[in-house]
Amino acid sequence: MVALGGNAILKSGEKGTAEKQFENVGRTCRRLVKLVVDGYGLIITHGNGPQVGDILLKNELSRNVLFPMPLDVCGAQSQGMIGYMLQQSMRNELKKVGKEMPVVSLVTQTLVDESDEAFRNPTKPIGSFYDSSEMEVLRKERGWQMVDDSGRGYRRVVSSPEPRDIVERKAIKRLFESGVLVIAAGGGGVPTVVGEDGSLRGVEAVIDKDLVAQMLASYVKADFLLMLTDVKKVFLNYGKPDQVAIDRMNIAEARRYLREGHFAPGSMRPKVKAAIRFVEAGGEKTVICSLEKAVEALEGSAGTTIQKEN
Repeated sequence: MVALGGNAILKSGEKGTAEKQFENVGRTCRRLVKLVVDGYGLIITHGNGPQVGDILLKNELSRNVLFPMPLDVCGAQSQGMIGYMLQQSMRNELKKVGKEMPVVSLVTQTLVDESDEAFRNPTKPIGSFYDSSEMEVLRKERGWQMVDDSGRGYRRVVSSPEPRDIVERKAIKRLFESGVLVIAAGGGGVPTVVGEDGSLRGVEAVIDKDLVAQMLASYVKADFLLMLTDVKKVFLNYGKPDQVAIDRMNIAEARRYLREGHFAPGSMRPKVKAAIRFVEAGGEKTVICSLEKAVEALEGSAGTTIQKEN
């Protein structure tokens, strides 16, 4: 199971043109194809933060002409776009190395509990920045909850509930077991709740993509969870003069580092939590590393490996 960070699709500061994103995705897929050549079957999931942000901005800019779409629909749109880019690029790169392998991307729904405490305490900033007068209008007209984001302006905040299940998990597993390279659960999946009559309904929320990647990896009984990000390893005291790189850690060590507050929320913390859950659920190991070192990381010569025992 490969969980791609946002830098695999769009790096910080880059213009989000289709050409630039295809360029980045193509470079990513060239690295992932090496895993296929080495004999690994792959399920790929990915981030979608910048893409959803762009879709929300388009909603705002065109709100006097077109009806804005809710956040769950925007998430589905981003899954389709990024899935298409990955699907096409993986096929092209597989063809270059003489591999005939079906590739498919699935718009994926992730179940959450409507009674989750997160819905009463939204904390996840999304979308554009607004000044105080714009913020008041949006609060009144749309019912948005808004917060001051580090003095840079006001942003909307939405809930980030715990993932409970993946609606399409059986279909993903069947495809994976039949030799299909599957792209699924992008951005953590579309947040969905089940009504009293059993029907599904999307809700406006953001689900942590790393936790969903772990759920899916555990369900399909993947051997490895490979989390590719923009840092080479996990660090203690990250960004400080005394930062220390970690090559390997066991579950007990990872839990202790979490308690000591070494890993930032919304960054490395959910990755380490997902790593622990995957190994505890029976996975052989989780590796967190940079995209450039994916192959070396699985061989044990790069990144940070989390497993039951060192």
